[in-house]
Amino acid sequence: MSRRILLVGHPRRPEAIQVAVDLVRGLAEHGIDVIGEHEELAAFGLLDEPNVALANPEAPADGAELVVVLGGDGTILRGAETVRDTGVPLLGINLGHVGFLAEAEAEDVHATVDGIARRSWSVEERQTLEVTARVDGAVVCEGWALNEATVEKAARERMLELVVEIDGRPLSTWGCDGVVMSTPTGSTAYAFSAGGPVMWPGVEALLLVPISAHALFARPLVLGPQAQLAVELVPSSAGRGVLWFDGRRSFELPPGARIEARRSPLTVHLARLTDAPFTDRLVAKFDLPVEGWRGRGRR
Repeated sequence: MSRRILLVGHPRRPEAIQVAVDLVRGLAEHGIDVIGEHEELAAFGLLDEPNVALANPEAPADGAELVVVLGGDGTILRGAETVRDTGVPLLGINLGHVGFLAEAEAEDVHATVDGIARRSWSVEERQTLEVTARVDGAVVCEGWALNEATVEKAARERMLELVVEIDGRPLSTWGCDGVVMSTPTGSTAYAFSAGGPVMWPGVEALLLVPISAHALFARPLVLGPQAQLAVELVPSSAGRGVLWFDGRRSFELPPGARIEARRSPLTVHLARLTDAPFTDRLVAKFDLPVEGWRGRGRR
């Protein structure tokens, strides 16, 4: 049986098409087939490639040993939706801007092909969040997130009145634009923009960050991995809320809604082709200044 990978992505810039062609033809030289959705394969101009076939629309990752995502972090998050229930590792090739979740850059596509052919990737397990929204005790929405779940105000002119609860006990009421409930993976995404700390991926923890809160005690909170988080929209609040999962899937929340979040037993597997430490990834992605560093290994 031939080896196969699932390709996920959509070209946003013309150069992305050439990256996809180089990837598919490079894999063909190693006897590796590529499967994908019709619309995405057509957009990359790959339907006529001899080693390309359509994936099962009901189970796209079926039979794939790896999912390769061409795009930025948003596309990688979409790929995560495909693989979370399968255990198939996901490898991102950055065609976006920062691409924090990506493992490889577009200019390294030939080295990426070599790594895939040799199966030289390692796997990092990234924790996810499990989220439930209730109204009057009834479940109205269930979902999950790799980066973060956020409760945000639905209208610019009205703030939200939220009560935050940790492990079954009330912590504080905030008048705010919202709150971010994040995994360590998401600490460099929305939570970071809202003033939260960076957490290394191996840290077992949850992160809660208020967004523009009008309160004295409104600091980011780093919580244990088994913490039970809840956010309640104060019933008398004039503002309505929106629950977002990874900035991709949303659900409208009325006043009085209760949102519960906890660590999920399901993880997302990210494929890594190098053993570069997370520190190096931070320096590269944020273009941090490290001139003058001498270090023990350089003395």
